[in-house]
Amino acid sequence: MTKKVFIKTWGCQMNAYDSDKMSDIIAPLGYSATNKMSEADLVIFNTCHIREKATEKLFSELGRFHKNQLERAKRGEKTLIAVAGCVAQAIGPEIQRRAPYVDMVFGPQTYQYLPEMIARISRGNGSILNTEFPEEIKFDRLAETSSSGISAFLAIQEGCDKFCSYCVVPYTRGTEYSRSISAIAKEANRLVELGAREITLLGQNVNAYHGEDESGNIRGLDYLISRLSEIIDLKRICYMTSHPNDMTDEIILAHKNNPKLMPFLHLPVQSGADRILATMNRKHSADDYRKIIDKLRAARPDIALSSDFIVGFPGETTFDFKATLRLISDVGFAQAYSFKYSRRPGTPASAMSRQIGEELKEERLQELQALIRQQQDAFNHSSVGKTMPVLFENKGRNGGQIRGRTPYMQSAHAKASPDLIGQEVMVKITATKTNSLEGEVV
Repeated sequence: MTKKVFIKTWGCQMNAYDSDKMSDIIAPLGYSATNKMSEADLVIFNTCHIREKATEKLFSELGRFHKNQLERAKRGEKTLIAVAGCVAQAIGPEIQRRAPYVDMVFGPQTYQYLPEMIARISRGNGSILNTEFPEEIKFDRLAETSSSGISAFLAIQEGCDKFCSYCVVPYTRGTEYSRSISAIAKEANRLVELGAREITLLGQNVNAYHGEDESGNIRGLDYLISRLSEIIDLKRICYMTSHPNDMTDEIILAHKNNPKLMPFLHLPVQSGADRILATMNRKHSADDYRKIIDKLRAARPDIALSSDFIVGFPGETTFDFKATLRLISDVGFAQAYSFKYSRRPGTPASAMSRQIGEELKEERLQELQALIRQQQDAFNHSSVGKTMPVLFENKGRNGGQIRGRTPYMQSAHAKASPDLIGQEVMVKITATKTNSLEGEVV
């Protein structure tokens, strides 16, 4: 009997990858995906614990869906509810206490056991809490990928050993682990067989990758990229998210020498003030970051850069904030993600004195985002008149259009046949919109 599963995903690309894997691993149980929560026999909330109010957002969503669960029960339809991901890892017992109707609570290192957990619930064994860090590596038990888009995610590394003072990832995802070259290559080949032409390699610190090759030698990200570029029908390789301290000369050289590695890099810096970077436990200075950028641009002059910024970190002065704006002006970004600092329980920063008020954080965030927007607009406008390869992924927002992305991760629309979806085609950029480009196939 066919059953329906609805998965709501918050947060990073790794969570999106995990959600796809959960869908794959329960497919043999008869579950097929639905985008209607109201008709689902199993609802999974795959959560993120990075931002403020993540917990309350989850409980609000659970309360809203519980009403639907009760309505379905009146019709004799049973609905299982699961909470997965980093919020589940961080506050599993609280979820069970505040939402006793939740059947399964499990962290990001245990979703490979989802079929067994569903079986236990179906036998009436009560609710399940599984937030362990098992010795068995979860990737060894995951089902083979069953579907792929033109662009696909592939997790190659998980966990973090950096222990930035504001971050919960080492506590919710565990320490760094890198998959083997052969396992990654097998999954990459499978994705390409299913139609992927671009693969984004994922990891909490993806450029810290250190996996074994077939001979037992430990290899870095540059070697892995070289291996994957041998897959003929794979046109593009990207990776995220990186840490400045792991940006080796070998990886930088790969940006110069490997034509399949896209000229785009997301390299979070978080702050431009050395004092704040030290308090964050980032273990690099603002000038260290600038030097890395100089090396990257020397190797690949057309590289486009993205970053993350936190404003209002405890103790951040006006001088510190201006140092961040100065770094942004010095580097120049094609895009960036910026956030107000939010306390994460259990992290060192949450207990620091001199917490910044919300009004000042919001004021600084608006100023920083205005500067980033100027740079993003300038970068997009600089594309007008250029001809560049666009990998088309799907139909566009307007009739007769198809949509794809440039090598710099810009969304681009063009009037063209849907037959070009899945192909990399030369496009002359003719105009910019708020968050995208428009062009003509040449």
